Amino acid sequence: MSPPDIESSGLPLVFKVPAEIIRTPTVSNSEAGLRVYVRALEGMQKEAVVGMATPSGQRTWRMVCDEGPYLNGTDLAPFPLAFFTAGTQFALMSEILKHARNKNVIIHALELIQDNYYTMDGSALQGTMIGGAKSPEITIKIESHAPVDDIKAIIEQAEQTSPAHAIFEDVLENTFALTFNDERLPVVDVRPWEDPVDNTLSDVFDAVKPDENADFRDDIITRVSAAEIIKGVEGGAGSSLQAEQKRTLHVHGSAQWTSSMQMETTIQLLKPLGSVFRFVCDEVSDVGGNETAPPPLAYLSAGVGFCFMTQVGRYAQITRQSLHSYQIIQDNVFVHEDSVTYALPVHTHLYLEADEMDEVAQRTLSMSERTCFLHAAMRGSTPVLVKIELNGQPL
Repeated sequence: MSPPDIESSGLPLVFKVPAEIIRTPTVSNSEAGLRVYVRALEGMQKEAVVGMATPSGQRTWRMVCDEGPYLNGTDLAPFPLAFFTAGTQFALMSEILKHARNKNVIIHALELIQDNYYTMDGSALQGTMIGGAKSPEITIKIESHAPVDDIKAIIEQAEQTSPAHAIFEDVLENTFALTFNDERLPVVDVRPWEDPVDNTLSDVFDAVKPDENADFRDDIITRVSAAEIIKGVEGGAGSSLQAEQKRTLHVHGSAQWTSSMQMETTIQLLKPLGSVFRFVCDEVSDVGGNETAPPPLAYLSAGVGFCFMTQVGRYAQITRQSLHSYQIIQDNVFVHEDSVTYALPVHTHLYLEADEMDEVAQRTLSMSERTCFLHAAMRGSTPVLVKIELNGQPL
């Protein structure tokens, strides 16, 4: 039986689902906890259900991702790194708006330009391939009549409290668990998750349906333009499936504040050759949002899960595995303490079904961690490079 796909589902790319279908990590008043379920669909398509708990309660979103021609995807939904870039932009922008409001500083316009660079180097067949993450480059453009020192103070404070900055700058010792053909296996070459979630993933996905009692937008994610399918060039069709690689990826995002705590961004994959997608974000009610679109952390956490899952599928294709299904449960928590936000280690439980030996499944997990760009970003401390423009003038 073939796995489901985006085309035949008849569902929007993103929508809110009844919150109770996921039980999120328990959090305190100073924390935000997320649980992400991700399963593989047809080809490179993936579906995620993201539950987020804050002091005001839980909200849950369903979203899908795809890959472009570079991974022989159908390009019907954004690529994983687009979700993460959107989440990092929205997270920082949200913190700027929140701190400006707290200081009674009026902002007339806010734009955030971001470029992320990732690397892939080595051989998948020899087990030497590894992903890397370089420092994000962000330009914040603000229009305001507030004094320069006030604007600088707001942005400095926003950098300290942005969960996205914590993901890049905190060194996280992420942990993993593995269930292979319904049997729990020890993990190799990664830190074990000693107390993993052991829910039945199919129950979650079977319960996915739009929440009839929730008000959310129907244009949360849209494709602005499609990548041209070009073969035989750098970053062209199928290029990311090569067994040996030495390349740099470039993701570009341009975000704007629209109203209240709503924001939108346009994300493009410049290397390899990818499409352009638009994302809409709306904050949780805790910080004045109307929750008509996913909050920043939902995009951020989904991006991590999607990226890891892509590496599972990519490695299986390169090594010609007989892989029937793969899915994950991922937990991550952010803690706000003493005017600083910290990221706690991300926990991932990988479920695999395949006609392979146990050693192949264990190697698939460890290689997926090695080659996941976002786990690479969390593996070390990667400073975020920020520039500021106030009323068109650099500060």
